[in-house]
Amino acid sequence: MFKNLIIVFLLSLFSFNGFAQQRKNIEIKDSGAFGEIDEKNYPGARILTRSDAGQVHVYHDGIDMYCDQAVLYGKENFVEAYGNVKMIQGDTITMVARYAEYSGKTQLAYAKGDVVLTEPSSVLTTDKLFFDRAKQEAFYNEEGMVVRDSSGTITSTVGRYYMSQKKYRFLNTVKLVNPEYVLTTNQLDFFSETGHAYMYGPSKIVGETSTVYCERGFYNTNNDTGYFTKNSRIDYDNRVVVGDSMFFDRNKDFASATNNITITDTINNSIIKGHYAEVYKSKDSAFVTKRALAISVQDNDSIYIHSDTLMITGKEDNRITRAFRNAKLFKSDISGKSDSIHLNHQTGLTQLINLSRLDSKDVFAVKRRPILWNLTNQITGDTIHLKSNTETEKIDSLIVFENAFVISKDTLSTDYYSQIKGKRLVSLFDDNNQMKQVNIYKNAESVFILRNEEDEFIGLDKARSANIEIYFEAGDIYYYKRLIAPEANTYPEKDILKGALRLKDFDWREDERPLSVDDLFKDDPPLELPIIKGLAPAVPDEEFFDKNLLNRIDLADQESKPKVRYGDDRDDKPLKASRQLPSKQLKKEEIKKNLPKQSKPKNIKPSLGKVLEKE
Repeated sequence: MFKNLIIVFLLSLFSFNGFAQQRKNIEIKDSGAFGEIDEKNYPGARILTRSDAGQVHVYHDGIDMYCDQAVLYGKENFVEAYGNVKMIQGDTITMVARYAEYSGKTQLAYAKGDVVLTEPSSVLTTDKLFFDRAKQEAFYNEEGMVVRDSSGTITSTVGRYYMSQKKYRFLNTVKLVNPEYVLTTNQLDFFSETGHAYMYGPSKIVGETSTVYCERGFYNTNNDTGYFTKNSRIDYDNRVVVGDSMFFDRNKDFASATNNITITDTINNSIIKGHYAEVYKSKDSAFVTKRALAISVQDNDSIYIHSDTLMITGKEDNRITRAFRNAKLFKSDISGKSDSIHLNHQTGLTQLINLSRLDSKDVFAVKRRPILWNLTNQITGDTIHLKSNTETEKIDSLIVFENAFVISKDTLSTDYYSQIKGKRLVSLFDDNNQMKQVNIYKNAESVFILRNEEDEFIGLDKARSANIEIYFEAGDIYYYKRLIAPEANTYPEKDILKGALRLKDFDWREDERPLSVDDLFKDDPPLELPIIKGLAPAVPDEEFFDKNLLNRIDLADQESKPKVRYGDDRDDKPLKASRQLPSKQLKKEEIKKNLPKQSKPKNIKPSLGKVLEKE
């Protein structure tokens, strides 16, 4: 029983303290020259005007207000302040304006005319501002601007400042202007102490050399780094980088992207795809891995290059694509494989390069020896150069350095192959990208299939010479000649020895040949992409004029209603606690007529015995 009495006593004490806090009255600290009373125009009010010694000073529960003239309604616990108004809360928040009003019952302040709210890290300016001291939030809805030295200037139609979090939330036509860039978005959550900015909705950051777009992102205005998700992309002078998740460093001209990446080179008509990329703009380089694919876009037939890692270097007029480790190439009429592939976009030279760290006699190196397939021909060698005409997009020539070997399978049989080998090979192509001439230099060897006019097999032609010249027509050999010390033998079918069918180092690799773009990836291990957590969607806050604030305002109005009617225009004046509310916030039953409009107050001077009027 005694314990219950203590609890009841404590609850009563807390209730009393809460009630007492709610009933704190606005105090007059300095009344100025004197106080006037005008019951006809300002019933129940005391009019205070500054003196030569200083401004009028009133105080309420931790906030000091200074002004040239004040109209204080004691019963309503409400004050109107005119001229050079300054409100100070603690040592962190200062607000100045030409006019302000404040309710001690609701703890809601309203300021108008050149309003400036200053906190340690930023300065907010607007024409009209609401300040809810109970929630420690400020709000404007008719354009505002925030300045933070290292971040720049932020403007928006609607803005809200959360003092406990040191956070602004800007809405509608948001624009952050910095000497290095301009940021625009639908919603910006900005933390004034750290300079961290969170963007929601279609957003852009436009700088001198780059444009960032995203629909959800983070930007650190202190060190100019950002993280972007949801339809993110970065546009450089001649490159467009797209990815599911992107990191950006303005000072280093660096960007990285993860998952579903596309880098488009708008000058050279090339596209790089993959699932991880790094782009160094100042170094004119890009690095791509995880299912990396380079596409050299052509009107008639694009070239596709795939490897474990792709690197693109050089300025736009001298750009080179390098493919490292298990590189593959595909085009409708030519395909290839090698350890590395280098493509010069300006000269049209494509190089297929063998493993430099392995000896050419190493078994693994032989298996990885560069290889090209052109129609029915297989071409191998230690290094292969393929030259294309960049204007016509046609193959111009082919050079094989060291251990050149050409194999062409006989289409009318399963066992016979035409073969040419030597130290070096040079080939020219016709307008249909078919070999029209092949020259083999040094230690040339050949095996040709002989058929009569009815395409019947009649034997093999096997020979050696220093060099060989071969001419093709419609993909078939129609003329060849052996140069310098030729040694040739023709074998009828019945006399062909098994060893005569193949030249030394014969290696038919048709099963490795990519026949489509998808075939470029068939040897890759399963792809496992990281799960991108990203940034959470914006969580809508409660309205500034939420139920709690509206209840406080409604209670203050109910308590302030006059008990008697005056029979004149004083009866029509709106109740003070709610008169500045935006019309959409008022309860329907309370809206009886349009609220009176208030324009900017005039520049005012102290006036004795007369209230300074608003326009």
